[in-house]
Amino acid sequence: MNRGRAGRLITRVARPVRRVAARAHPVGLAERLELNAAADGRIRELTSIVKRVLPRGSVRNTLWGVPLGHPAHAPLTDLPIGAYSSAALLDLLPGTQRASQVLIAAGLTASVPTIVTGWADWSALHREQQRVGLAHAAVQGVANALFGASLIARVKGRTGMGRVLAFVGLGTLFTGSYLGGHLAFRMAAGANHAPSAAHLVPLGWHDLCSLHELPDGWPVHRRLGYLDLFVLRQGERVHVLADSCAHLAGPLHQGRIVTVQGETCVMCPWHGSTFRVGDGSVVDGPATARQTPFDTRVEEDGTVQVRPI
Repeated sequence: MNRGRAGRLITRVARPVRRVAARAHPVGLAERLELNAAADGRIRELTSIVKRVLPRGSVRNTLWGVPLGHPAHAPLTDLPIGAYSSAALLDLLPGTQRASQVLIAAGLTASVPTIVTGWADWSALHREQQRVGLAHAAVQGVANALFGASLIARVKGRTGMGRVLAFVGLGTLFTGSYLGGHLAFRMAAGANHAPSAAHLVPLGWHDLCSLHELPDGWPVHRRLGYLDLFVLRQGERVHVLADSCAHLAGPLHQGRIVTVQGETCVMCPWHGSTFRVGDGSVVDGPATARQTPFDTRVEEDGTVQVRPI
């Protein structure tokens, strides 16, 4: 066999092996979910339903976690996961049947606010995140159903079946939690996409642009080194924020300038997060972290200078 034919044979044999390995790897499976558009029609329908059921306002901001300063869903997941895991652990010990039942009931109760906050977050994610998020919700739903069935079996005196269902539910729960972790840590859902820029800019004042270059009342984009900035001039006053929206890095300079309770704000063009231009604080979610603000001043020659706060 010549080298050319041997090389082609090795390539034909090796490629399927690599594809199988990618499918078997947990991250590879999660990434396939990101790219799978099969459920996009259903995702659009569900997004519309969630937004109708949870209209914008104080309730939805609370579900997003705006008052907390970070998403509410993530810490709430600790409650059902901890309760279910503890119940399964106690099942390995004698005389703990009653305690396991109480823990499973607590987990089912705690799953209600966890699910509601999760759907609120999911409705404001981009499409690839929503694909993984939908799978995460489905798997966790199955886990809750299994623990619910386990509790029913225990109440009816079928303790052995209840324990089996709990352990199957625990495995399912961990699978769903892995997808949730992929969503949060690999795809940055819920993370602050506009972190403090103070450590990226040297201390002191820095020239940004001339005041006459800025249109009055109209947001523009400027760069300070490699940082993207949102700049809004109001007469002789200039407001500067990090340009990438804290929610999912939308370009704030393309957003609408609105007035909320007498204060000038900017609304992100992607998902509607609204921030005060004066200090970057959140007025309306889904963003939960404020935009990084910059101090500004105008020199006598009209040069606008900024410095990190």
